Amino acid sequence: MEGKKNRIVVFGGSGYIGKYIVKASVSLGHPTLVYTRPLNSQTPLSKTQLCKDFNSMGVTIVEGELEHHQIVAVIKQADIVICALPYPQVLEQLKIIEAIKVAGNIKRFIPSGFGAEEDRINPLPPFQALLDKKNEIRRAIEAAGIPYTSVAANCCAAYFVNYLLRPYQKLKVIAVYGDGEAHAVLNYEEDVAMYTIKAANDPRTCNRVVVYRPSKNIISQNKLISLWEQKCCQTCSKSFISEEQIVELSESLPPPQNIPVSIIHSVFVRGDLMNYELGENYLEASQLYPDHKYTTIDQLLDIFLVDPPPPASAAFE
Repeated sequence: MEGKKNRIVVFGGSGYIGKYIVKASVSLGHPTLVYTRPLNSQTPLSKTQLCKDFNSMGVTIVEGELEHHQIVAVIKQADIVICALPYPQVLEQLKIIEAIKVAGNIKRFIPSGFGAEEDRINPLPPFQALLDKKNEIRRAIEAAGIPYTSVAANCCAAYFVNYLLRPYQKLKVIAVYGDGEAHAVLNYEEDVAMYTIKAANDPRTCNRVVVYRPSKNIISQNKLISLWEQKCCQTCSKSFISEEQIVELSESLPPPQNIPVSIIHSVFVRGDLMNYELGENYLEASQLYPDHKYTTIDQLLDIFLVDPPPPASAAFE
């Protein structure tokens, strides 16, 4: 007989990747809480509706600010804490770490990130500054002696396919960064969420880094465009944006606009996501959970072909 499921609280559960994590937690049978800022008349309708949807799924919505006593109170109701706060709030996790220490009941903490592995890449300064904040959080977790799992989910596939191919615009000319040959790792958001919940409950991943690098989701821009052309039965022209142009933009654009171009340079020009070997300190998600049938890039493009999503309001939100 299966044991009692761990209770999971998600910070940032109404955000881009957070909502997938909440749904994955529920689908795997975990009592799930979402900690969110108080809902009021100024709350976007999309967030209000999402919270209603969560309620209908059995999720407990807990409203509050990132104040110590409030965080401690919600953490005491859970076994696992998953943080999906956006990048501007990365250092707010120091408050969560302190609350976890005080509460004393948490079996695992998954810090926010869900992107590149900060200990293994050295990107342009605007992106590096962001990774330095993630690294500060990791070191604080280690110093606090909190059981954790760090995840390097690499790229959210639907988001980046949207960004790179603009399928809803049916572009005839597609921008290519660098020479288009660097390999990136694009993982469907639902799979990122499922792997995260599985890793959060797995004794093998305690105090380890899990990298999401399924073999069928490693792809170059040129290969991605070629696959898309085959599915659309049309040929697209390519507009190449040189590395020099991208570096210049990273140096001339004001923050935070300089961060997205620095990420583009790291992922799609230098191929940083694939420029290191997974040594003994790293675990690979698709090998840990071979029974999970992840969505391949080829399958994701089929989804876009049938039902292209609306454009995101801005890249790298």
